[in-house]
Amino acid sequence: MNPLKTFVNSPLARVARLVLGNKGSVAMVLGQTVHLSGATRAEFLADPEWVAHEEVHLRQVRDLGLVRFLYQYLVESARVGYYQNRFEVEARAGAAAHLRALEVARQA
Repeated sequence: MNPLKTFVNSPLARVARLVLGNKGSVAMVLGQTVHLSGATRAEFLADPEWVAHEEVHLRQVRDLGLVRFLYQYLVESARVGYYQNRFEVEARAGAAAHLRALEVARQA
């Protein structure tokens, strides 16, 4: 796998952070780059759940293409809200599965 590309202090992630109420840190995927606001690259990479979540979004973009992903993501968010957005649901499930796999590997 290619090294994870990040854009720290991304203006676009900052807008997303403001829309979400300026709470904590925000990561968002645009193309094949994770845009960050409120977190350093090191802080992001130190959180395996967060990285796994964004890696699911990176795969979604690869599978759908950027324009199609963004369109479907925005329509889905408008329809059911951010938390129930199917792309977010899939990313949370993927991150949880990744953490379970890490725990199994640690116990082995």
